[in-house]
Amino acid sequence: MAAGGACLAAGGDRRWARATREAAKGRGVPATPETNPPGSVEASAATPKTVTLALQGGAAHGAFVWGVLDRLLEEERLAIEGVSGTSAGAINAVLLAYGLIDGDRGAARALLARFWKRISEACEDRRWTANMLLRLARSRIRQIARKEALFDLMSRILLPYDFDPVTMDPLRATIAESVDFERLRTSSPMRLFINATNVATNANRIFATADISLDAVCASCCLPYLFDAVEVEGERYWDGGYMGNPTIYPLIYDCASADVVMVLTTPLGPREHPQTSADILTRVSQVSFTSAFMREMRAIAFVTDLIERELVAPEAGLRKIHMHAVAPRTGDPGFNVAQRFNADWGFLTNLRDKGRAAADAWLGHAFAQVGTRSSVDVETLFD
Repeated sequence: MAAGGACLAAGGDRRWARATREAAKGRGVPATPETNPPGSVEASAATPKTVTLALQGGAAHGAFVWGVLDRLLEEERLAIEGVSGTSAGAINAVLLAYGLIDGDRGAARALLARFWKRISEACEDRRWTANMLLRLARSRIRQIARKEALFDLMSRILLPYDFDPVTMDPLRATIAESVDFERLRTSSPMRLFINATNVATNANRIFATADISLDAVCASCCLPYLFDAVEVEGERYWDGGYMGNPTIYPLIYDCASADVVMVLTTPLGPREHPQTSADILTRVSQVSFTSAFMREMRAIAFVTDLIERELVAPEAGLRKIHMHAVAPRTGDPGFNVAQRFNADWGFLTNLRDKGRAAADAWLGHAFAQVGTRSSVDVETLFD
């Protein structure tokens, strides 16, 4: 199929299925959002290309997303209209928006760097830290048992000691120190969307700019085997990755830009068959936290195919969406499940550097396609 995407019909947790049904019947949504954003981040270049960003989560792997954002903020040929984020991607999203309130890209880069540094330092100051467990797993456990599964068991049982299970310290405190949420809600220079999973209903909750709070961000990051569910407005939530990692449809419906740049912590394309316990655990984690995202991407591919084969009426109003992706290299050992809670500063900055390199490569080969067509084949990658 020709590269490209299509606007999906929204509809709660069944949005991807409803989109395909409505498109097949010749119905659609307006080609442009009902309301324009109050103000997107504009670059100083004369004719910047406007995009939206979809930021994937992944705990410490979110440092890769930090690196991508760090590089994109240097690129004045790009303007950012909206951001959707999940889990660590939600944190990166609010940091990006808050840092840009005064239009200073350098301030946004500094805020992202300061946050990740504080997280690393906070974990180092605790008695039970993820890094201690990682060192123990590497030096003793694998020497004795050679069972990667034992590390995963430890990470699920012992890692909560690194955080208060109710307040999510030090994560919660570090976010609170970094962002004035009242100012963010009233002055954000871009549209924000972060999602969480409703524990009682299994529904995906999208917190838009006016609803985003410290609790909402913590809810999006709430891994159930690490933290107690986070209460927001009387409802309890877990990590948003179970329902969308990241969620794309708010960017399609509530933003005018036709270009969505997905910033992923999961490598794209085929992978080798997992053989070791660690590889199996990593793949299971990837499947668990990308299944909803995969369904949404398949819906985009399906509706795109209908449009390109002219199987929907022009009056349906479906618009082209150009999909782009920045992702880690397939097989990179830094993105296995055993490294997900590694808060060592050297590890985080290494992921940042990989993110910067990946963003730089994307700008080199795909920037010319922004505003024209997709730089990834959605059907091939997500079929």
